[in-house]
Amino acid sequence: MYQPLADLLRPTTLDDVYGQEHILGKNAVLRRLIDSGNIPNMIFYGPSGTGKTTVANIIAKQTKRELFQLNATTASTADIKNIVSQLDTFMAPNGVLLYLDEIQSFNKKQQQSLLEHIENGKITLIASTTENPFFYVFNAILSRSTVFEFKQISATAALQAVRRAVSYLEERTALQAQPEEGALEYIASACGGDIRKAMNAVEVLFSAGIPVGNTLPLTLEDAKTVTQKSAMRADRDGDNHYDLLSALQKSIRGSDPDAACHYLARLLEVGQMQSACRRLMVIAAEDVGLAFPQIIPIVKSCVDMALMLGMPEARIPLGDAAVLMATSPKSNTGHIALDNALADVRRGKTGDFPRHLQNMHADTYTMEREQGYKYPHDYPSNWIAQQYLPDELQGTRYYEYGNNKLEQAAKQYWAAIKGE
Repeated sequence: MYQPLADLLRPTTLDDVYGQEHILGKNAVLRRLIDSGNIPNMIFYGPSGTGKTTVANIIAKQTKRELFQLNATTASTADIKNIVSQLDTFMAPNGVLLYLDEIQSFNKKQQQSLLEHIENGKITLIASTTENPFFYVFNAILSRSTVFEFKQISATAALQAVRRAVSYLEERTALQAQPEEGALEYIASACGGDIRKAMNAVEVLFSAGIPVGNTLPLTLEDAKTVTQKSAMRADRDGDNHYDLLSALQKSIRGSDPDAACHYLARLLEVGQMQSACRRLMVIAAEDVGLAFPQIIPIVKSCVDMALMLGMPEARIPLGDAAVLMATSPKSNTGHIALDNALADVRRGKTGDFPRHLQNMHADTYTMEREQGYKYPHDYPSNWIAQQYLPDELQGTRYYEYGNNKLEQAAKQYWAAIKGE
């Protein structure tokens, strides 16, 4: 029966697990826990192909615990009851280790069905998820578990796995691989930190290769074909999608046009143009804002053009928008001022309108016939001192001028007029 190469070469010791030194290094916490044999309930959080299932298998082997594996996308409460029925029997005299993959797919009731048994220690739960557990795992499970984050595998670590796969297949096929310069490195980079994808790519290369005598050429062109877009992690509703959008915004906010182009390219490459457009418009108002207010209609025009053109031409105006914003002066004073005002309103700090700011209709049915409103355009420089905030908020300041040329010019302008 066919067995994928990734399963054939699955590590059997912690030293063979690639790229997770921060939790599995010699003095790392998870490594020490496993070596001690005292395994708590744990949640493994991280991208696919980073070793979560592998580590669970190693834990079961080292602790000599009966291992049950369920995938929450297909498992039911009945499957959990079946495991519970084997507790305290000769099948599981020391309790069981339950590896529950994709725990975020279990609803609240299904997750709660585990509580009694993980509390008394008869079931040790190791749950894995590609989504942020603090959003997708219920508090009752979280409070009884320790979360360990598995990082995306670096290209350097992935290259080790790729070379190991090549060596294994050379031995199995009795062929000497002749990789073209850069071919193996390309697979390691293009797998997007997913060792399983890297292994699959090597296996396909060997299967599709054309031997020349006792050698098997592995070309860079074939490597590119078998990997295609596998490096792209941008699931529409998952963490990585929002991480990409966050990275794009923070790169522009940090005035790094190169990083901005990189993250924008990743979004466009996986078909998330509309998400990119929405985020670019947010950035225009939130991060450039009053330092260069003309940026808002400019970016809106670029987005309109992109949506009208579609890909691949849409990349042109969107690239212009990203680079222009990354290299523009920055100010968040406008939306911070509004956020401060919103905070007061939500706390109930409002108050009645000053009489002279009320609508003119008030004069038709109140005893006060004159509002006393002073029309600023009737005064020099179109300004006259009068009260605008409610009495309860007099003296409150929400807006502070930003430290950029445009806002500082406005500050000086109004200081001169108001005599401040």
